[in-house]
Amino acid sequence: MVLNSPTFYLSIDCGGTKTSAVFCNASGDIVARALSSGSNYAYLGQEAFLAVIKQVTATCLVIALQSPSPISLPVNHSTHVDAAGIAALPFSIGAAWLGVSGVDSQAAVDRLVPLVAALLSLPAARLTISNDTHLLAAPLRMFPDVSSAVAAVAGTGSIVASFREGHPLQELARTGGWGWILGDEGGGFDVGRTAVRALLIQCDAESAGAAPRPGTLSARVLKQFGVGDVLDLLVAIHLPDVPGEDPREKRLSSLSPLVFDAAFQDGDPIALEVLQECAHKLAAQIAFVLLPASATEPHAKRVRAAESVLCLGGSLWGVERYRDMVIAALAEQQHVFRRVEFVHDAAAVGAKALVATYEGEGQSQ
Repeated sequence: MVLNSPTFYLSIDCGGTKTSAVFCNASGDIVARALSSGSNYAYLGQEAFLAVIKQVTATCLVIALQSPSPISLPVNHSTHVDAAGIAALPFSIGAAWLGVSGVDSQAAVDRLVPLVAALLSLPAARLTISNDTHLLAAPLRMFPDVSSAVAAVAGTGSIVASFREGHPLQELARTGGWGWILGDEGGGFDVGRTAVRALLIQCDAESAGAAPRPGTLSARVLKQFGVGDVLDLLVAIHLPDVPGEDPREKRLSSLSPLVFDAAFQDGDPIALEVLQECAHKLAAQIAFVLLPASATEPHAKRVRAAESVLCLGGSLWGVERYRDMVIAALAEQQHVFRRVEFVHDAAAVGAKALVATYEGEGQSQ
């Protein structure tokens, strides 16, 4: 390697709506960030997924190296030759951690590791590819008063997993992450779907003589789709995908900000009921990996809320009142976590964890 060439640690949070990449230097300082569109592996497929990873990593390299020209990956070693004629790079990636929505099996990890390692010019042993929930569980290592973590993603989709301390963290149980056709309860897609269903149910009720319910949700949703009647939503939502326009799942997930505004700004009763329903579904997913509060014996896979940190990641957790709804729904089942951490930047947490591992206790590895 070139003398004094910098070492970077790369973490990429690959969500359904956006991809966030962070470079840390060997001191743990963030030296570059990059954002791109969503990179759910199950939705995009291998080729498109790798293209997003290539884009955000190359952008981070340009920023970190202050390069005056674009950098193409993988970097060609033959174009970087030192005075002794030895091929070398003007930087190295010490390790990388990709938390990827849509990666839910070891087979998917095994397919991706050699491809991403080659793209990053990185030994496979220094590359971790996991589901995106793993990035969220890093706070488990921050607090000595907890013995386990529950990581809950609520963005476009939703997934929950529990962990115990280990190197890497030991995943115990998980639920959700099934995608918009089969699941995503409590996530942005589900909020949009539940809202449209609520409007259709109200429309049916009025056809049978029920009184209209005042509120702004209906007007907001109809305006979003450019239609004048609730029943016209059926056509707008079920239309086949059109190149250059939002696919069907995003037509619904894009409604979630409207639902939050109608509920929390306007006090729309239907919108509030929608969010309560979705919050209870999300709480049920979290409770799935927990021991009942009344249980007296330990369990190999389920953890106690009172001994755990709840690690929250994804855009919907950033809505404080929705977060409070989920926490309240858990409390109804007597699940009260010792700590609750909203992880604003999972990619940064992952990159700093890599530095701690490989520049600290991992030096001997």
